[in-house]
Amino acid sequence: MKSVDAHLADILATVRALAPLEVELEQALGTTLAEEVASPVPLPPFDNSAMDGYAVRAADLPGVPVTLPVIDDVAAGSGELRAVGPGHAVRIMTGAPLPAGADAVVPVEWTDGGTATVTIGRAAPPGNAIRRAGEDVQAGEIVLKPGTLIGPPQLGILAGVGRRRVLVRPRPRVVVISTGAELVEPGNPLGPGQIWDSNSYTLAAAVREAGGECFRVGIVGDDAAAFLDQLDAQLVRADLVITSGGVSMGAYEPVKEALSPLGTVRFERVAMQPGMPQGFGVVGDDQVPIFTLPGNPVSSYVSFVLFVRPALRKMQGLPAGPPAPVPARTTAPLRSPQGRRSFLRGILADDGTVAPVHGQGSHQLAALAAANSLIVVPEEVTEVPSGAFVQVIRL
Repeated sequence: MKSVDAHLADILATVRALAPLEVELEQALGTTLAEEVASPVPLPPFDNSAMDGYAVRAADLPGVPVTLPVIDDVAAGSGELRAVGPGHAVRIMTGAPLPAGADAVVPVEWTDGGTATVTIGRAAPPGNAIRRAGEDVQAGEIVLKPGTLIGPPQLGILAGVGRRRVLVRPRPRVVVISTGAELVEPGNPLGPGQIWDSNSYTLAAAVREAGGECFRVGIVGDDAAAFLDQLDAQLVRADLVITSGGVSMGAYEPVKEALSPLGTVRFERVAMQPGMPQGFGVVGDDQVPIFTLPGNPVSSYVSFVLFVRPALRKMQGLPAGPPAPVPARTTAPLRSPQGRRSFLRGILADDGTVAPVHGQGSHQLAALAAANSLIVVPEEVTEVPSGAFVQVIRL
């Protein structure tokens, strides 16, 4: 059998980062920056008030309380030139330009709030409540580097330096196809021998959580020709395809039957539990990567965590590799088959312990839903005593 590490290495050697494209700022969330972004101006662009209050000369407040005449008002966005002379005050709002001559802002809470005159009860040192030009960013300074995942704060600084469009690696477009004559869409009644399709919903959610755009398409029965027709129809909008089911060793395996003759998809046994039957390769004129995952729901999701998520990160231009584990102490003994790396479902607690959930079958979706981690048991280990340290992958 092929090792887990070798299978992931082959996947990452095949998958390529998506080509950059320029998008409007509103479409940039969840994408990866593909250019260096510098600020064309200092931020803030001018000295301004950090609070609602009164712009004054600090030297006019040697002893408090003191009463000063209020000679003007300055609102945020004002473009008029203002000045504060000795012994005067200007009422100022948060974000408003600091008048010439002023070197401090007295917060309104330190005053009586007067409009014609103001009585100040607390002295303000020079620079008080003033945002200096360029104190956040200097003109020409780099604010974001290529490879940055764009979230809300990154969108904020892009807008803050005046960018309307930005060059990014887009979110991968992923098509998810479930196969199996036994599958029925949730909400429809079950017939004899049928089950509701959970895999496509689980995988579609996992794709979105990993930063991709997902297109979940209809169920394909145990018909290789119908599967190929559906696949061909979907490739036009796919950067990556995920299928579940139809890759085991028995009869009625439409995915394996359809793709094996192409010679571009390999079906292999990977030394892992759950999820031993795996397929990966490329399809179509554009060499779109395709993951053919096993049909059991736990096997399918564990395979996504180990193999598909790292591939999606590479497509986004992000660092890609195996999931980073954390150490934990198991609260129960563990068993694992010789020669396979096991990924047991567990509940990782804040105290650094991990408890295996009840129900480790690859079909037991409720147990997976109760878990928040995978307990890793290496290939050469068959038994782990209670209290031993293990490596855990957070879900």
